[in-house]
Amino acid sequence: MSTPTPTNALARRWKMDLDMSAAKDGSDWSSVLGITEFQQSAEPNIEDSSDYDSGGWAGNTKTGQAWEVSLTINRRINDQVKVYHPTHEALRLASFAFGSASEVHVRYYDRDGLPEAYEGTALVTWAPSGGEYTALDQVEVTLTGTGPLVPITNPVA
Repeated sequence: MSTPTPTNALARRWKMDLDMSAAKDGSDWSSVLGITEFQQSAEPNIEDSSDYDSGGWAGNTKTGQAWEVSLTINRRINDQVKVYHPTHEALRLASFAFGSASEVHVRYYDRDGLPEAYEGTALVTWAPSGGEYTALDQVEVTLTGTGPLVPITNPVA
């Protein structure tokens, strides 16, 4: 049996879904279309836990963690009925809301079925990019986690 040749993963492998259900219980996932850039981070908070007993070596303890996803989307519209794509509109409206209405339930995963997949609740920052007369209508969206980012089974695996 021959060994498969490794290949490179592509940045465009990421897919994001937004939970459109009123209860935000994961019962109505819809794709966020038009993603042109995607960056994720899950930065730990590390505190110095050095003490005299360490023989001069520094000690560190993870005391917290924060996550964030930044994406750029091309706005999608239905020009026949004059509406934006439902997931785009849900993100935009959440960015102006307060309390639970300002939170969105998202999941993102490798569209090819590889094991990386995550789910969490986030606050939305919505920043239209603007541009020249020939530019597409793009928006910079930042999802700032509120609570845990949980590894899940990839829904397309």
